[in-house]
Amino acid sequence: MSEITLVKQAPVAIPEVDRAAARRVLFGAIDGLGEKGKKQWRRFVNGLFNLEPGEMVEIVTHKARSGPFHRYHMALEQRVFEAQERIGDFEQFRLWLKLGAGHVDWMPGPKGGVFPVPKSISYAKLEDDEMRDFHEAAVAFLRTGHAQRYLWPALPPQQADEAIESVLRSFER
Repeated sequence: MSEITLVKQAPVAIPEVDRAAARRVLFGAIDGLGEKGKKQWRRFVNGLFNLEPGEMVEIVTHKARSGPFHRYHMALEQRVFEAQERIGDFEQFRLWLKLGAGHVDWMPGPKGGVFPVPKSISYAKLEDDEMRDFHEAAVAFLRTGHAQRYLWPALPPQQADEAIESVLRSFER
């Protein structure tokens, strides 16, 4: 879910010709679904035109996840898990990967300080763009020397790098 905060800038009047052009695009090319959705969309857009300087509006969006991309990422996780030599439990591997990718919330610890808590990657909690960001961060983490030394502790660095690259190459699109 993305949250976008809009704020009306300086008191600049929007010329009627510009309002009409914006309406043609926003009500022609893009529109609400059904009568109720159309009314809500028009009310929202017209409200944007009438904001006073400094007034803010927050938009919350949800973009459905791509099933094929989700399956692609899950298969990649599974393949890396099966290829590595360190972590015996898949759920623990996934938590480790989320930590390494920085897909965490920072929470206050019981004795001070902060610690990372891995965030969910479930369909309900993570929309498509965020899932793609997580995927890129996870792959980048897997390519680090730290991750490679951890997953293949008995291999020399060059062979550990070849091990992860072999898995990742099999998933190139």
